[in-house]
Amino acid sequence: MEMKKYAAEAIGTFWLTFAGCGSAVIAAGFPQVGIGLVGVSLAFGLSVVTMAYAIGHISGCHLNPAVTVGLAAGGRFPGGQVLPYIIAQVVGAIIAAWLLYVIASGAPGFDVSKGFASNGYDAHSPGQYNMVVCFITEVVMTMMFLFIIMGSTHGKAPAGFAPLAIGLALVMIHLVSIPVTNTSVNPARSTGPALFVGGWALGQLWLFWVAPLIGGALGGVIYRWLSDEPAGIVAGAKTA
Repeated sequence: MEMKKYAAEAIGTFWLTFAGCGSAVIAAGFPQVGIGLVGVSLAFGLSVVTMAYAIGHISGCHLNPAVTVGLAAGGRFPGGQVLPYIIAQVVGAIIAAWLLYVIASGAPGFDVSKGFASNGYDAHSPGQYNMVVCFITEVVMTMMFLFIIMGSTHGKAPAGFAPLAIGLALVMIHLVSIPVTNTSVNPARSTGPALFVGGWALGQLWLFWVAPLIGGALGGVIYRWLSDEPAGIVAGAKTA
């Protein structure tokens, strides 16, 4: 049962990274019909909605190391499962980035050094935002993401609507923060593309691990303080 949970997390994170980053790399600037910032934001949000309904009952559908850490900090996920979940998520994101690279490189003029949906600060921020601002943005956005996840999966929240609330929250987060950091709030999603861009993307990757993990933990702890009953583990199916 545990291996099925890890496989579900890998598949789900693959889908989030491939669909979200793919929308940015392939479709965002396509001549005349490019989907733009709003389209990319929707792609990330929809990837979470679709996977939440597909695998939420199997693994809890975290798809994000910051979510896993935040749920553990909030008392909603067993600490012993944190590392296996994170490994599965990173593996899924790397496979997604590899497939996206294979597809995107089939177009004339493709240049991975242009960013490949990587996250960055200073000169590599879409809006040239500095490192401190980018760090704060990632912490706050991830904190609020976890706050919403904790609330929407609460035992007293309307049943069946958590995937919509979580997916729409991710859309909102992207609408605000794409110009700042190209939006991470997810270390796994950041790691996949950075491995293929190399250089500056790998050099700046630390921020997109540290800030989201801090934000996730803060969101989980704050919501746990605000409303600790009932708890409800967000881990999908029970182990045999």
